[in-house]
Amino acid sequence: MASVSLPFTSVHLQCQVIVRPVRASVSEKPSVSEPPVTTLSEKLPLKKIPGNYGIPFVGPIKDRLDYFYNQGRDEFFKSKIQKYQSTVFRTNMPPGPFISPDPKVIALLDGKSFPVLFDVSKIEKKDLFTGTYMPSIDLTGGYRILSYLDPSEPNHAKLKQLIFFLLKSSAKRVIPEFEACYTELYDTLDKELAEKGKSSFQTVNDQAGFNFLCRAFFGSNPPDTKLGDDGPSLISKWVFFQLGPVLSLGLPKYVEELVIRTFPLPPFLVKKDYQRLYDFFYHSSGFVQDEAEKLGISREEVCHNLLFATCFNTFGGMKIFFPNMLKWISRAGVKLHTDLAQEIRSAIRSNGGKLTMAAMEQMPLMKSVVYEGLRIEPPVPSQYGRAKKDLLIESHDAVYQVKAGEMLYGYQPFATKDPKIFENPEEFVPDRFMGDDGERLLKHVLWSNGPETEDPTTANKQCAGKDFVVLVSRLFVVELFRRYDSFEIEVGKSPLGAAVTVTSLKRASF
Repeated sequence: MASVSLPFTSVHLQCQVIVRPVRASVSEKPSVSEPPVTTLSEKLPLKKIPGNYGIPFVGPIKDRLDYFYNQGRDEFFKSKIQKYQSTVFRTNMPPGPFISPDPKVIALLDGKSFPVLFDVSKIEKKDLFTGTYMPSIDLTGGYRILSYLDPSEPNHAKLKQLIFFLLKSSAKRVIPEFEACYTELYDTLDKELAEKGKSSFQTVNDQAGFNFLCRAFFGSNPPDTKLGDDGPSLISKWVFFQLGPVLSLGLPKYVEELVIRTFPLPPFLVKKDYQRLYDFFYHSSGFVQDEAEKLGISREEVCHNLLFATCFNTFGGMKIFFPNMLKWISRAGVKLHTDLAQEIRSAIRSNGGKLTMAAMEQMPLMKSVVYEGLRIEPPVPSQYGRAKKDLLIESHDAVYQVKAGEMLYGYQPFATKDPKIFENPEEFVPDRFMGDDGERLLKHVLWSNGPETEDPTTANKQCAGKDFVVLVSRLFVVELFRRYDSFEIEVGKSPLGAAVTVTSLKRASF
């Protein structure tokens, strides 16, 4: 829950998932060894941070137009790296005027400088969850939610501890409820493919994901309540009112600029929708509210936080990451599909035909595929932090001085596709994290607002549900290849993640 930035924090709940070495390989390609990391002892040159912010008001608008329309996000950053010959530079970040009071940032676009954003002794995270602007607290019941709190604030530890409590309480329900909800998802896909020849993955994934989370965390099935099947659509509308200024909807440039980037959308337009979600969570989460009162947190405040953690962070992460995983696995081809199906089914057979945590530990290729998905396209691409004091920040090539109070911005895909850390960084390499060499690379997988080799605590901003995200992502791949030998999809654009249409599912033949 409260750590990373746009577009969703992936998921903020925690289960026990043991990260072990990913052994064995299905590829004859040699393992990738980790290159040496430059250290201060090598006496890198001290350089002035290149770049500028342009003329007030004009500069931020120009950068915004380049970011969304003239160049696009990745090319925006690549062009500045080329221009300044540096992965650390000054620039403006959207949305800019009039929504953002100060769009100026120092961009960190390599795997060495980026991790300073995780160091809460140097970086403040207060009200930076969405970047250079903060949505109205009227969208969250009048409360600053955990995601916007710095660890130094009193309620941060209490609220994060309650998220840990929630997941510990629900751990035994996660696997069976995932199996049940995603069996329903695949039944629906099979039916629609038989009738129409194709099926939108987004629609069924949204419903299955939301039902799963509510059943696993709270023991409550939304369709059996007044909320019905409306949860995903209500969430999407509510999230849009928060993230609209930094999304691209594919509308004509000047329409988007006028409607979603000039002034914040008024919260009262989604007040009734939010109230329906709140009522569901309030009536479903009594056991967490009881625990909250013991810590001095009101029932109302924890309920707004549970809603945010489940709907924005967790559901949002599944909404983005699962379609992206389908995209990358599909592009990797039938050989990977066959290797995954064989590995997954064999491990389940050897564990008495049941899917267990122990069985998944015997699936090294599957585990590596999930880590590679989180590396190549992290569901939360942007992180922000404000320097608490004067700092020296290192890239691979130089040292830069940052003044106290300056805003730092990291675009994670450039850090996790750093060619000085990963071989063939732009390629989806399914077995990249297998074996000892692969395990050593896990510290450079950063999707959780921290290294994959470290754990979230109440004192840091690492995603509270880091292990839970890994678990459900593994379950997603396992359930897919328990049931199917292979699949085919079409991929389109979406404001959040990939728009996936399933065109073929080949049922398990062995």
